[in-house]
Amino acid sequence: MPVANTEERLLSLLATLEECQAYLMDKASPETARLLSLAILELRMELHKVTDSELKALCDLMMPENRPEREARAGQRRPLPPYLKLVK
Repeated sequence: MPVANTEERLLSLLATLEECQAYLMDKASPETARLLSLAILELRMELHKVTDSELKALCDLMMPENRPEREARAGQRRPLPPYLKLVK
Protein backbone atom coordinates (compact mmCIF):
# COMPACT_ATOMS: atom_id res chain seq x y z
CA MET A 1 0.00 0.00 0.00
CA PRO A 2 1.50 3.39 -0.96
CA VAL A 3 2.58 5.64 1.90
CA ALA A 4 0.35 8.53 0.79
CA ASN A 5 -2.72 6.28 0.77
CA THR A 6 -1.87 4.91 4.21
CA GLU A 7 -1.38 8.41 5.60
CA GLU A 8 -4.66 9.52 4.04
CA ARG A 9 -6.51 6.62 5.68
CA LEU A 10 -4.90 7.37 9.06
CA LEU A 11 -5.88 11.04 8.78
CA SER A 12 -9.44 9.98 8.02
CA LEU A 13 -9.41 7.67 11.03
CA LEU A 14 -8.03 10.49 13.18
CA ALA A 15 -10.88 12.78 12.12
CA THR A 16 -13.41 10.07 12.99
CA LEU A 17 -11.84 9.47 16.41
CA GLU A 18 -11.88 13.20 17.15
CA GLU A 19 -15.58 13.37 16.23
CA CYS A 20 -16.28 10.44 18.56
CA GLN A 21 -14.32 12.11 21.33
CA ALA A 22 -16.29 15.36 20.94
CA TYR A 23 -19.56 13.41 21.00
CA LEU A 24 -18.53 11.59 24.18
CA MET A 25 -17.57 14.87 25.89
CA ASP A 26 -20.97 16.34 24.97
CA LYS A 27 -22.83 13.27 26.24
CA ALA A 28 -21.36 13.38 29.75
CA SER A 29 -18.88 10.59 29.26
CA PRO A 30 -15.59 12.40 29.92
CA GLU A 31 -13.79 9.30 31.20
CA THR A 32 -14.38 7.47 27.92
CA ALA A 33 -13.44 10.59 25.96
CA ARG A 34 -10.15 10.79 27.87
CA LEU A 35 -9.41 7.16 27.01
CA LEU A 36 -10.11 7.90 23.37
CA SER A 37 -7.75 10.89 23.57
CA LEU A 38 -4.93 8.43 24.30
CA ALA A 39 -5.68 6.58 21.07
CA ILE A 40 -5.75 9.91 19.24
CA LEU A 41 -2.38 10.88 20.72
CA GLU A 42 -0.87 7.54 19.71
CA LEU A 43 -2.16 7.93 16.15
CA ARG A 44 -0.85 11.50 15.89
CA MET A 45 2.53 10.38 17.15
CA GLU A 46 2.62 7.67 14.48
CA LEU A 47 1.59 10.10 11.74
CA HIS A 48 4.23 12.67 12.71
CA LYS A 49 6.93 10.11 13.55
CA VAL A 50 7.20 11.26 17.17
CA THR A 51 8.92 8.71 19.37
CA ASP A 52 8.03 7.89 22.96
CA SER A 53 11.34 9.38 24.10
CA GLU A 54 10.59 12.66 22.29
CA LEU A 55 7.18 12.85 23.95
CA LYS A 56 8.75 12.15 27.34
CA ALA A 57 11.36 14.86 26.73
CA LEU A 58 8.60 17.34 25.91
CA CYS A 59 6.63 16.37 29.02
CA ASP A 60 9.77 16.70 31.17
CA LEU A 61 10.38 20.18 29.79
CA MET A 62 6.81 21.23 30.42
CA MET A 63 6.56 19.81 33.95
CA PRO A 64 9.90 18.93 35.50
CA GLU A 65 9.57 16.96 38.73
CA ASN A 66 11.84 19.28 40.67
CA ARG A 67 9.73 22.42 40.03
CA PRO A 68 7.19 23.37 42.67
CA GLU A 69 3.60 23.01 41.49
CA ARG A 70 2.69 26.66 41.98
CA GLU A 71 5.71 27.72 39.92
CA ALA A 72 4.55 25.43 37.13
CA ARG A 73 1.08 26.99 37.26
CA ALA A 74 2.59 30.47 37.06
CA GLY A 75 3.44 29.76 33.44
CA GLN A 76 7.20 29.94 33.67
CA ARG A 77 8.55 28.11 30.66
CA ARG A 78 11.93 27.16 29.34
CA PRO A 79 12.52 27.29 25.59
CA LEU A 80 12.06 24.00 23.76
CA PRO A 81 15.13 22.36 22.24
CA PRO A 82 15.25 22.58 18.43
CA TYR A 83 14.56 18.85 17.97
CA LEU A 84 11.11 19.23 19.58
CA LYS A 85 8.64 20.80 17.19
CA LEU A 86 4.94 21.52 17.45
CA VAL A 87 2.76 19.38 15.22
CA LYS A 88 -0.95 19.66 14.66
